[in-house]
Amino acid sequence: MAEERLQNIIAHAGYASRRKSSDLIEAGHVTVDGLIVNRPCERFDPEKVQIRIDGKPLPLGERKRTVVLYKPVGVLSSMSDPFGGKTAAEFVRAAPERLVPVGRLDKDSEGLLLMSNDGDLALKLTHPRYDHEKTYVVEVAGHWSEEKLRVLRSPVKMPDGYVIRPVPVTVLRPTENNVTVLEFRLHEGRKRQIRYMCSAAHLVVLSLKRVAVGSYRLPADLQPGEWRDLSQEEIDALLH
Repeated sequence: MAEERLQNIIAHAGYASRRKSSDLIEAGHVTVDGLIVNRPCERFDPEKVQIRIDGKPLPLGERKRTVVLYKPVGVLSSMSDPFGGKTAAEFVRAAPERLVPVGRLDKDSEGLLLMSNDGDLALKLTHPRYDHEKTYVVEVAGHWSEEKLRVLRSPVKMPDGYVIRPVPVTVLRPTENNVTVLEFRLHEGRKRQIRYMCSAAHLVVLSLKRVAVGSYRLPADLQPGEWRDLSQEEIDALLH
């Protein structure tokens, strides 16, 4: 296990918040291998040291972990598939923690999918009240016009009758061989929302890729099917 800040080790163990953990450390309540450590930013590997708070061992439990997976097309954003299809869970089986998808990404879509065992993080990234923006790059086919851009930027009625709010849509690459590349920035994220929006504008989706959640972007060096851990700094930036 990699080294991490002492205050984060205590917070990840569920003992206290990061702020409270920092206060405990600075007040001299925390020892590492019998020595008082009063700097919250000191780094340790929790599997290689003994951490005590007021003389009592810190119960580590399962470490909170969040990773980013480049989900390929044709993969379900789920832990299992009753029909035997490939799932996101299969790509992160090497992790000892049980990591579950944070939100969803359609089977026919690709790109950034966060997976975590941190329930608080998952709630903050998926509940509508936190309003985390998600960015998609979409290739569409069809005759292009400014009128179609107006339709994409207007409220669109979904099949269930729900009317989605207007969405910022930008042309990233002008039409070439009848193909246009667009950027969508969504806050609601209704199921297959972008595909229904494009259908309303008489456009066919050729490819759909999620490239960002909030300020966190899919790493440029990550290939489909690959994943890596998010650092605590990246998680903090993602949530704030």
